[in-house]
Amino acid sequence: MQLLPELNAFLEANPDVNQFDVILVDLNGILRGKRLDRNAITKLYKSGILMPRSTFASDIEGDTTDGTDLGIRTGDIDCPCLPVAGSLKIVPWADEPAAQVLAYMVDEEGCALSYTSHGVLQKVIDQFKELKLTPIIAPELEFFLLDRKRDEDGRPLPPISPVTGARDKNTQVYGIAELDDYAAFLRDVKVAAVAQNIPADTAIAEYAPGQFEINLHHSDDLIQACNHAIELKRLIKAVALQHDFDATFMPKPFADLSGNGFHMHISLYDEAGNNVFANGQDLGNEMLRHAIGGLSATMEEGMLLAAPGANSYRRFSPECYTPLHPSWGFNNRTVAMRIPAGPDSAKRVECRVAGADANPYIYLASLLSGIYLGITQQLEPGPVTQVNAYKEFEPTLPLTWDAAIQRFEEAELLPKILGSEFCHVFLQIKLAERQKFHEFITMQEYDWYLRHA
Repeated sequence: MQLLPELNAFLEANPDVNQFDVILVDLNGILRGKRLDRNAITKLYKSGILMPRSTFASDIEGDTTDGTDLGIRTGDIDCPCLPVAGSLKIVPWADEPAAQVLAYMVDEEGCALSYTSHGVLQKVIDQFKELKLTPIIAPELEFFLLDRKRDEDGRPLPPISPVTGARDKNTQVYGIAELDDYAAFLRDVKVAAVAQNIPADTAIAEYAPGQFEINLHHSDDLIQACNHAIELKRLIKAVALQHDFDATFMPKPFADLSGNGFHMHISLYDEAGNNVFANGQDLGNEMLRHAIGGLSATMEEGMLLAAPGANSYRRFSPECYTPLHPSWGFNNRTVAMRIPAGPDSAKRVECRVAGADANPYIYLASLLSGIYLGITQQLEPGPVTQVNAYKEFEPTLPLTWDAAIQRFEEAELLPKILGSEFCHVFLQIKLAERQKFHEFITMQEYDWYLRHA
């Protein structure tokens, strides 16, 4: 009922909107939900709407994972879903006036369920409230624009430049001409972001043809920041279609090009508004070292949360700006945990491991869990890296899907913060996905073995 004025104000300002998408973000970061008409949307704000609890047992294909105990084994029960404050927005790319609103699934007391995207992050946020510390975050997402046509084998192709009419083949990192080629698309992304009040700003051309990065402003509202990341991904895909492109956040759509990363900048502030990592030195203070120590201690356990799918691990290779070791350093892009240059008031750590397929709520929850453990247990990181981390260290992170699943299954630190219920559900989904993946026979296997085996 407390958000009903927000709905009434929206309905009054938008009398022509008759379609409302109510969106839940599942554990893979996939948007699921219901499409309601104008007469039905009030129910969401008055009492909530019901959705199957098994929504959060969905694997990447949308099938329910029985091992989670959220599906048919326990009756596939419904649970109420409530609207997320401030997420009711116009959908500017829709053919007819439409709106969207994010929702979260709750228990009998109205609290987000612990094994849901919103619930697991809220659990970690509450831990920081006890420390009287406020995390400030800024997400950075990379994506590819693709030609909507595929090659003869069904593989994706880089886009055709709207300016030159030629297929984009060049890697011109930070290239202005590349931004000019896709200026109309980027302009419409910005216009739609403004319409949806998504604080996206910097757009840069990245390390592959048709690859871009768009950054979100830093925020102390962590749930809202992750909402914005999810909304931005939907927006980019929709605007791309309007320009006759596909857009993908798949970590590695091209074997011979760089992958799509998801970097997260994190700082901590005290009740007086002071950055507790800052001390006038490049490497920050003891608090920052402990935070990095916690991130380092939990990075192997949390690899599956940063790189959740089979394709995620194709990003990781030497000297491709994808960390292979929990290294850290100042102004060094070869490390996993980078302290960026800049004013002392903005002292922060940039976590560089995740792929763009990571669920932002879950990925952030895992990072904050590491920081929390590092601070409360005064953990120390390894030696600071001042050179090329790929030359300095042998890879120690689990760099295959199988290894990451096993490491998460054996985790001891992260379940203490994330909760055993969430860890169980997420693990069961990934085990089921892996089983499906290994049952699939690839074209490469036919090429290699069908005749010669």
